[in-house]
Amino acid sequence: MKYLYNDTYFDEEAGGPIFFYTGNEGDIEWFAQNTGFMWDIAPEFGALLVFAEHRYYGSSLPFGNDSFSSPEKSGYLTSEQALADFADFLLWFKRTRKGVQDSPIIAFGGSYGGMLTAWMRIKYPHVIQGGIAASAPVLQFQGITACNVFNQIVTNDFDQASPNCSASVRKSWEVLNRFGQSDAGREWLSSAWRLCEPLKSEDDIGNLKNWLVEVYGNLAMVDYPYPAAFLEPLPANPIKVVCQSLNDPQLTDKFLLKSLFKAVSVYFNYTGSSNCLDVSKQDAGSLGDFGWGVQSCNEMVMPMCSDGVGDMFEPLPWNYTSYEQNCLTQFGIRPRPNMAELIYGGRNIRASSNIVFSNGLLDPWSGGGVLESLSDSLIAVIIPEGAHHLDLRAAHSDDPASVTKARRIERAQIKKWIKDYYSAQSSTNEIPLPTIHTNNSSPEYDMVLPDTPLPLESSEEY
Repeated sequence: MKYLYNDTYFDEEAGGPIFFYTGNEGDIEWFAQNTGFMWDIAPEFGALLVFAEHRYYGSSLPFGNDSFSSPEKSGYLTSEQALADFADFLLWFKRTRKGVQDSPIIAFGGSYGGMLTAWMRIKYPHVIQGGIAASAPVLQFQGITACNVFNQIVTNDFDQASPNCSASVRKSWEVLNRFGQSDAGREWLSSAWRLCEPLKSEDDIGNLKNWLVEVYGNLAMVDYPYPAAFLEPLPANPIKVVCQSLNDPQLTDKFLLKSLFKAVSVYFNYTGSSNCLDVSKQDAGSLGDFGWGVQSCNEMVMPMCSDGVGDMFEPLPWNYTSYEQNCLTQFGIRPRPNMAELIYGGRNIRASSNIVFSNGLLDPWSGGGVLESLSDSLIAVIIPEGAHHLDLRAAHSDDPASVTKARRIERAQIKKWIKDYYSAQSSTNEIPLPTIHTNNSSPEYDMVLPDTPLPLESSEEY
């Protein structure tokens, strides 16, 4: 299990805390580089920074190159196992690292990492004292959040840039379908869009449309007010830039498609370095999209749908039967759609404490987030002009006032959690730590696997 740490700002004499990032679906270096808030406030708190990589992502592969070779091995890729890794690691780290034995631990995470931060506080409150769960869609599950919310927020973001923009996107689906029905149409589109692989069938058109759906969602997620390269190198307010090319839904078919290509080029080729469009690439190279596919089938079943009326997408209902069959065909895994709610509580988390749930309303994942405070220690922070975990990014001169305020609230809560921790410690004089297994012969920490994987059968078969 790879982890990164930085003790530049650690104040051992003052009992500085550990700021711990709950790594999500990708290389841990990528998250360390894009979580500037932790680095910004570390000097203020005298904190030691730790970033832990999630099992099955980056180089933390429990079975090496065979980690995805069979369901018997990939079945260990779950949030529950990852949280156990983090808890076990932190206890080991505190026992073996000089000067941190009595340090409080504050967790941070964004997106899926934010879900892990919240869930870790729920499941391991004796290990972490509190958590900043940014853009954490802990409610984005079947039976809790409507499947169309994500795409409605994406559409609203494009509407805010220009109503003509979302209207152009809505019209484009029918045009793409018509061009995809003939060899001549597919050949023209392959050339006009400079595709790396020419379109040869209507299935290829389907793949192109899936890529576009992903791009529109990603643009909404990273609609930051300044240039950034979180998923791809992009300008400030990228949706506004994209929509500059989509301001006339009355264009004829070919002109509309040419305008659409110019628009999406902002996403995949803003730097001008790409010679062709590869629609097989959807995620940033540092993200583990294959692993996430496996995990989505193991437990992270997040229904998505669209109706073409309240959103700018083609009508696509949520079909769990089809989803399940795809998981069985691709990975040999039968999904467990209710496991996250069963394990972590869904909406019923009021018994927990010391979690800040921050959400930017430009972020389509905010629809599955906690948007109202549940208690005086389960606090919802809303950032109206914020995209995906904007508050976890480093402070920037173009930040909206709402994210600056959000960070002030988060810092205040962190101070309170640390004060409460030391108050409790002074009343007991010591905080005993359980004895755990350590591997002193290696600088890396070994992940602990149970004897058998979690059951992959459906609830009915169980």
